[in-house]
Amino acid sequence: MITISVLGTGRIGTMHADAIAAHPRAQLGPVFDTHQPSAQTVADRLGVAVSTPEAIFANSDVDAVLVASATPTHADFIEQAVAAGKPILCEKPIDLSLERVNACAKAIAGSDVPVQIGFNRRFDPGHRAAYNAVREGRVGDVHQVIITSRDPELPPRSYMEAAGGFLRDMTIHDFDVARWILSEEPVEVFASVNAKGDPALLAELNEVDTAMIIMRTASGKQCHINNSRSATYGYDQRIEVLGDKGMVTSGNRKPHEMQFHDGNAVEVSAPYLDFFIERYREAFINEIHAFVDTVENGVPVKASFEDGHRALILAEAAYRSIAEKRLVQVSEITG
Repeated sequence: MITISVLGTGRIGTMHADAIAAHPRAQLGPVFDTHQPSAQTVADRLGVAVSTPEAIFANSDVDAVLVASATPTHADFIEQAVAAGKPILCEKPIDLSLERVNACAKAIAGSDVPVQIGFNRRFDPGHRAAYNAVREGRVGDVHQVIITSRDPELPPRSYMEAAGGFLRDMTIHDFDVARWILSEEPVEVFASVNAKGDPALLAELNEVDTAMIIMRTASGKQCHINNSRSATYGYDQRIEVLGDKGMVTSGNRKPHEMQFHDGNAVEVSAPYLDFFIERYREAFINEIHAFVDTVENGVPVKASFEDGHRALILAEAAYRSIAEKRLVQVSEITG
């Protein structure tokens, strides 16, 4: 039985704490949040202590840590976890600054302490099945990957003020899925964005809520990512992979698949699931399972620090494309 502490007990941290507490081979250790009442609420409900990051990293009874705190703390906690010899599962992104991520990479270079980044979509059963079908050659040579990722509505103003930009916050998942499915690094990026949901608010925040991004690998594989924060019909998450032998898709999830048929129409009674925790609930649980396997059995992580690094590089390439209204070579970002 391994003990995993959680740093950050907001919505997603609380979900992770529940998943750890329910895991058959793990137990929840002390928890921390800068907002003491939220940490205490989780601790009281799950029967653990509230602690500090310093005490958690120094605690020999804590085998690993899960970081779900504010983004500006991620790189610091990764460095501290590695220095303490504790495997870490850290929510995305590693940091909003590529310079800080590069510095973190140097700080932990040469360490064999596992660092897993919270790209939960790699663990979604449908997306994983599509990935496996591609790896098995069922679609043949991959020509195109199309990734649709749309939120049902704009997040609160306070969230957007702290998120670090649409492409670093939302699209970062899609950049990771693209690399994962393609199994090749994109070398070119072109991005087009707009502000549609609340133009006045978005203009005030210098933010956008819609994006289309085209990427190409050196071998000619194409990827199209389309994002929106204004999908009024629900949380829309789809992947399509086209190859010379066929196509594979991973679609949306609903509470159930019941349909009503009469002489006039077909009525679909269940909408898409509300948002990311509901849609990707199995993925989050599978992500914890994978992390436990890493800590307990040394299984290599399935979403590494470098995966987080490369996704942020693509986001930076996309932002340069937007600013300069041109196709950007990824090598311009990496040097």
